[in-house]
Amino acid sequence: MIGARPRVGVFLLAPGFPGRPATDVLEGTVAAAVAAEEAGFDAVWLAEHHFMTYGLCPSAVTLAGYVLGATSRITVGTAVSVLSVQHPVALAEQALLLDQVSGGRFRLGVGRGGPWVDLEVFGTGPERLDDGFAESLDLLLSGLSGPRVRGDGPHFRFRPVEIVPGPRSGVDPLLAVTSGTGIGLAADRGLPMLLGMHADDDEKARFVRAYRERGGPEVVHVSTHLAHVADTTAAAQAEVRESLPRWLRPGLAGYTRYDGAPRTPRDADDYTDLLCRLHAVGDPALCRARLERTLRRTGARALALMVETTGDTARTCANVARLGAEVLPALTLPPATRSRREAHEDEVGAPVR
Repeated sequence: MIGARPRVGVFLLAPGFPGRPATDVLEGTVAAAVAAEEAGFDAVWLAEHHFMTYGLCPSAVTLAGYVLGATSRITVGTAVSVLSVQHPVALAEQALLLDQVSGGRFRLGVGRGGPWVDLEVFGTGPERLDDGFAESLDLLLSGLSGPRVRGDGPHFRFRPVEIVPGPRSGVDPLLAVTSGTGIGLAADRGLPMLLGMHADDDEKARFVRAYRERGGPEVVHVSTHLAHVADTTAAAQAEVRESLPRWLRPGLAGYTRYDGAPRTPRDADDYTDLLCRLHAVGDPALCRARLERTLRRTGARALALMVETTGDTARTCANVARLGAEVLPALTLPPATRSRREAHEDEVGAPVR
């Protein structure tokens, strides 16, 4: 593994910055995906949100199909499709269709979602979020592998049916994980984990360690990060601190619980400060150092970079191009066996140079 380059993708949320029409947001997200292919990224990851401006894409699979048609090389995946509000066999059919027509460039990421109003609107209810999630996940995996699938659990009951179309090259799903329960589900099924932006390197390392202790196989986990590059770290962080809260403030407030319980949104300015401290927001050298630190400390072997930080398409595409030219080429995976010095640095916290 010494000298090998990690797989790096862009993570696109279609963020609804105030005053920006939905058409501009979605066209900008597609433009960023095309720019990522041109800049040498390996993947595009598309997020899904419902009934809120945090993200204007309510169907990551649908947008993935469009982006696959607008590109020719890059892998396009969902990060994630919310499994708790969809029928798992229907999602498997859509994923296999995209696998077929894209020549194997589609990748399906799924997640549990949260206790939001989506569960009421789509009629799946809180039981699909809780005890029904494992059944949904297993039914999805059964549908993806084919050739037939049947439902014989408490939440899904149906006769055996043939899965059409079958897989072309295999969809290779992954699971968004935010808890010990999620780690167990992923490890027991051999699924790679998608690790969130909110978590620091120590938390991600604990998740990967727990996955291995649970008996999970050697897979490529994906770590998500904010990434914004400028000539100086001060300029990059000032730009993000000015722009990101304008999106986060109404976006985070848009989460509505299905049971009507009140909730206090996370403070947008504090969250922006945290993201700037944790992630690749700075000059090219700092961005490289922080991403390589994550690769060294966590055990993740792939990255997904959230690049839509300003609500401006031209700035996003310039950010993507610059990351591709000045950050990606220098990234390498750490050796399989760490030196004593690296192990010590991981323990005490290596300085960012």
